[in-house]
Amino acid sequence: VVNLLGISITVLFTLLLVFIIVPAIFGVSFGIRKVYMKTLLKIFQWATLRIERGAKEKNHPLYKPYVNGIIAKEPTSLEQEIKEMRRSGSGRALDAPEFELSDIFYFCRKGIETIMDDEVTKRFSAEELESWNLLSRTNYNFQYISLRLTVLWGLGVLIRYCFLLPLRIALAFTGISLLVTGTTVVGYLPNGRCKEFLSKHVHLMCYRICVRALTAIITYHDRGNRPRNGGICVANHTSPIDVIILASDGYYAMVGQIHGGLMGVIQRAMVKACPHVWFERSEVKDRHLVAKRLTEHVQDKSKLPILIFPEGTCINNTSVMMFKKGSFEIGATVYPVAIKYDPQFGDAFWNSSKYGMVTYLLRMMTSWAIVCSVWYLPPMTRQPEEDAVQFANRVKSAIARQGGLVDLLWDGGLKREKVKDTFKEEQQKLYSKMIVGN
Repeated sequence: VVNLLGISITVLFTLLLVFIIVPAIFGVSFGIRKVYMKTLLKIFQWATLRIERGAKEKNHPLYKPYVNGIIAKEPTSLEQEIKEMRRSGSGRALDAPEFELSDIFYFCRKGIETIMDDEVTKRFSAEELESWNLLSRTNYNFQYISLRLTVLWGLGVLIRYCFLLPLRIALAFTGISLLVTGTTVVGYLPNGRCKEFLSKHVHLMCYRICVRALTAIITYHDRGNRPRNGGICVANHTSPIDVIILASDGYYAMVGQIHGGLMGVIQRAMVKACPHVWFERSEVKDRHLVAKRLTEHVQDKSKLPILIFPEGTCINNTSVMMFKKGSFEIGATVYPVAIKYDPQFGDAFWNSSKYGMVTYLLRMMTSWAIVCSVWYLPPMTRQPEEDAVQFANRVKSAIARQGGLVDLLWDGGLKREKVKDTFKEEQQKLYSKMIVGN
């Protein structure tokens, strides 16, 4: 038994080395993941057809209907809506600016509509798929259809938890271990081209191994627009693995808060080989200090582009929310990147208020795969007449348009905070202007 176990481990390690680790080192692929993806798609298509036929035979609803909004609303102004409400209520239009008690019903209705159709909250929950991908967590309304389908689902559970999960954990452990060891060794070398060359390839190699630990199938578009030294790369944020997705195709300086534990060990090792920008917890709250450190970094054109996610929180792969203006005040060239995941194979969104990091990573490693597209957009610079907020909104709109995402003005921090008083005051000012004029 011991001999058989030893032979099995040796064979497994050899297969990992030949088919995954060595190709990751040289940045090549044998196409195994694409064949795997195409096979899954055929299985999903068969399962979907079987579910639809079974649901029709048993006469029960198949899926919860998904709609983008509950209430159909026309884009009208506050003044127009109140005029229309007064006209329908009293039979006359608003002839002169004056207050009417019935105006309060407008604000009541808007409040109820906002609660029922909250544009912010629904961006922080995973949407249910229109078709089942044999992951029970993607369709909570699924009901028993047939024995063959149930057996297929059970077989999928065994494959994901008994084969893919151990394999992915082994790959993740290998990638992280090599990253810590490699960057520590490179860190002892004197500064120069040799150190920069080795650091770049150690980072790329380890991130590519970690990508394979998630069975990530990534399509990169317009690689000629990849970020260059002395610039800032900004991207929409869906998941912590966004960093791995981008860093497996480019060499970036990371920005973030200093952590303890395993993450702290990785950060200390990485900064020895590459000029990453790490902040103490107390420093993160000092906007001027953060801006100063980032400005000093981008002014040195020999330093790597900084990777930043300006939303500051993860959004559910359907939208792009407000970009914090800090990284757009620096005056550096901005390289926008749009990331769009395909939820058919696994939901990459991290709901940090519901799942811890360990639980989230377990969900990722027990999904079928992580499939996504990455678009490198042309570099953008701040125009003379633009302020930082306008520049940030222009970059955000370009990312949303390219990734097929909804462009929202709301701050992603609203998922944990109350609405700012300025939003309330804005509505009060609009109504006041209508009543008393300018």
